[in-house]
Amino acid sequence: MVVDKSNERVRKMFGEIAPNYDRMNHLLSMNVDRYWRWKAVRKLAPNRTEPILDVCTGTGDLAFSFHRYTAGKVPVIGSDFCYEMLEVGRQKSDKTRRDVSFVEADAQNLPFDDDRFQVVSAAFGLRNVANTDQGLREMARVCRPGGQVAVLEFSVPRYQPVKGIYGWYFRNVLPRIGQWMARNDSSAYSYLPDSVGEFPCYEQLTERMLAAGLSTANFYPLTFGIATLYIGTK
Repeated sequence: MVVDKSNERVRKMFGEIAPNYDRMNHLLSMNVDRYWRWKAVRKLAPNRTEPILDVCTGTGDLAFSFHRYTAGKVPVIGSDFCYEMLEVGRQKSDKTRRDVSFVEADAQNLPFDDDRFQVVSAAFGLRNVANTDQGLREMARVCRPGGQVAVLEFSVPRYQPVKGIYGWYFRNVLPRIGQWMARNDSSAYSYLPDSVGEFPCYEQLTERMLAAGLSTANFYPLTFGIATLYIGTK
């Protein structure tokens, strides 16, 4: 069965869980998601002179990581089409005094000029975009020549016993805990393993990054392949 990733369904689902989104993510990943973002930012090593865009930013965790790494010296923009998630991000920005700008926008039609950003990233959000290839094309379009397009995403581990343990946890434990904590009606944490299982990973995604207009694309498995960082150069 194909996962329903229509804009309306995804926007509603994440809008419902927005107030608890950060707490649940850190709990369900046992805080490893913090390390994945830390690793991604340092692998990309952005400069302190050109702007950065984080699409599908959610509540802005990766955007804030870029802001910390660059010491607030470059504009960092987080875009997402879910207003409720962006509102949480704006509250975090005000509370921490980290000047990240949040823009409501669909990753399939970004309201930014061509060749603008040194880094265009998406963390745990590209798989929720209805048209993955269109999302990648838009990320490549707004990235400057020589800049980097990065995708940090869950992936299915290739090797046992991690593959088996991961699959069991994702399909039996995570949805029940997440659903109980979120108390929403859209089955966001049942949707998660389904969307991860359907999403292209490893060589499949790097091939699509190249097809989207990037000149190079490589992938770096993290934590035994539970997550993977993909980096392409324009």
